[in-house]
Amino acid sequence: MPARPQFDDDQRRARLARRHRLAPGTRADRAEQVVDDLVAVHATDPTTVFLAVSARLATPGIADTERALYQDRTVLRHHGMRSTLFAIPAALAPTVYASTTAKVVARERARLLKDFAASGRDAAWTAGVEAAVRAALADSPTELTGAQLSEAVPQLRETIEYGAGTSYRAEQPVGMRLLRLLGMEGSIVRRRPQGSWTSSRHRWAPGPDAPAAPSAAERVAAQVELARRWLASHGPATEDDLVWWTGWGVREVRAALAGCAAVEVELAGGAAGFVLPDDLDPVPEPAPWAALLPALDPTAMSMKHRDWYLSPAHRPELIDRSGNLGPTVWWNGRIVGGWAQRSDGEVVLDLLDDPGREARGAISAEAAVLRGVLGDARVTPRFRTPLERRLTS
Repeated sequence: MPARPQFDDDQRRARLARRHRLAPGTRADRAEQVVDDLVAVHATDPTTVFLAVSARLATPGIADTERALYQDRTVLRHHGMRSTLFAIPAALAPTVYASTTAKVVARERARLLKDFAASGRDAAWTAGVEAAVRAALADSPTELTGAQLSEAVPQLRETIEYGAGTSYRAEQPVGMRLLRLLGMEGSIVRRRPQGSWTSSRHRWAPGPDAPAAPSAAERVAAQVELARRWLASHGPATEDDLVWWTGWGVREVRAALAGCAAVEVELAGGAAGFVLPDDLDPVPEPAPWAALLPALDPTAMSMKHRDWYLSPAHRPELIDRSGNLGPTVWWNGRIVGGWAQRSDGEVVLDLLDDPGREARGAISAEAAVLRGVLGDARVTPRFRTPLERRLTS
C-alpha cells in the first residue's frame, strides 16, 4: 500500500492563512468573498459576523457587511450546522438546508408541537398563530421586531411551561419558540436589527414558503457538496473535525467524504486527515501575519482538534465552559493570546506567549486598526472567557 501524503502543522497553518484571508495580500474587497471562503460565519453573537469579516477585508470596517446582509442580501443569517445560527452565502442556503437544517427543523417542530399540546395548544392553534405571524409581516409596510409582532399577534406573548417535572422547569414565551422555528424553516427571515450592528434584536420580514423536506438522495448530495466546500477551505482536517463542525453522524460524514472523493492523508503525529483529490500540492508559506479575531471566529472554531494552532496550556484562559473560544490574538497561524474592549473603548491585549519583537509590533498595529473599526461601539462577547473577563475587570 502506498504511503499516505503527509501534511505537517506548518503546511496546515499556511493553508489556513491563505484560504481564510488572513495572510498579507489575501484580504478581500467585499464581504461576500470572505463569507464564501469561510463557508459559514458564526452569528449567535451578532458582533462575530462583522468583526470576522472586517479582519479579512483590505479596507476593514462594518459598512460592507451591512450592505451584504441588509441591502444586497447576498449573505443570510440561517440556522445550520449544530442547530447554530450562521451567516452564509445566500447561494449556499439551499445546500445548508437540505444537508442539515431540514432534519433539525423536523425535530424542532415535533418538539414544539408536543410542548404546546402539553399546555393545551393543539396543532390547529399553532398553525393559526403561524398564519397570523406571516399575515402581520406581509401586511406591514416595514419589517417588525419581535415585540412589534407580539403586539400584532397577542398569542405570541402567551407562555408555556417547559421541562415540567424536571429541575430545569421554566416558562417560555410562545413567540420565542415559534419565531425561532419559523426562522429556521426560512418562512420568516432576520433583517437589520433594532439599534446598531452589535444588537441581536432583529427585525423580521416575510420569507419564501418553507421548502419541502429533501429526499434522501437530495440530502446526501447536499452533504457531499457542503463537505467539499468545507474541505476546500479547511482541509486537511480529520473526520472528527467534520463531525464536530456539521453535527452530522459519523456515517453521514464518511459517506460525504467518499462522495467528494476525499483523499486520506497523514497529519502531524500520525493522525488521519482528508483533503480534496486536487488539493495535495503544498502551498507557499505566507509572509508573517498578525490578526485580532472575535469570539466564535470561524477560523478558531471550525475544528474539534486545535492543538496545531491553540496550545492546550492556553485553553483554560481562552475557552468558556461550553467550549466557545473568546477573542483571540494570532501570530503566524497560532493563537498567542486574547483581547478585550474595556468600557472606555480601549482595546487591551494579553499575550500568553512572547512571540517576539516583530510580532508584538504587528499585533499592536492590528489592535489600532480594530480600535478604529469599533469606533463608538462597545463589544462584550455573548460567551465570556476567563481572559476576557480579567482584561475588562
